[in-house]
Amino acid sequence: MKIPPFVLASASPARRRLLQTVGIEPIVRPSDFDESQIELSDPAELVKTLADYKAKTVAPQFESALIMGCDSVLSMNGEIYGKPANTSEAIARWQIMQGNFGDLYTGHALIDHDQNRTLVKSQVTRVYFAQMSDRAIEAYVATGEPLKCAGAFAIEGFGSLFVEKIEGCHSNVIGLSLPLLRHMLGELGYDVTDFWQ
Repeated sequence: MKIPPFVLASASPARRRLLQTVGIEPIVRPSDFDESQIELSDPAELVKTLADYKAKTVAPQFESALIMGCDSVLSMNGEIYGKPANTSEAIARWQIMQGNFGDLYTGHALIDHDQNRTLVKSQVTRVYFAQMSDRAIEAYVATGEPLKCAGAFAIEGFGSLFVEKIEGCHSNVIGLSLPLLRHMLGELGYDVTDFWQ
């Protein structure tokens, strides 16, 4: 089986770094898909639908490729949170999150042009947040990190100080579940080691 190029339909530097860490050097092609047109109340369905649209938006740019689209949200107390719009929203969100837990969902869509197949799956990881003072919340938000991330935190950055523990896949919280990717590649007939560079 010919090994096609691996395309990441995401502008996320964290997702790209995850892939590079495991030997996959993706072609990065952000989808610029307008996420606001999709409104679903089930977080798993929402991230799967968004991941699928992101991959499909980029797919026509390639003749032979594996195109991966991803999307993440944090679900807490029945609410779904993506990236906060601004500083005040990030502070308000952390006042709810601190001392609490939420479920981080990431949707994964993998389009295989050569086989004309698409797989769409989601992964969920439970994240427990530390008790925080208003001062710590404001200082963290002032770093700018929460404004770039679904759920207003990055576990691979300053945010790791305020995550007590996680239950489930660690890389999923960063934006792409590496074990799930391995399974999806296997389902399409590839070995993840085929993509090592």
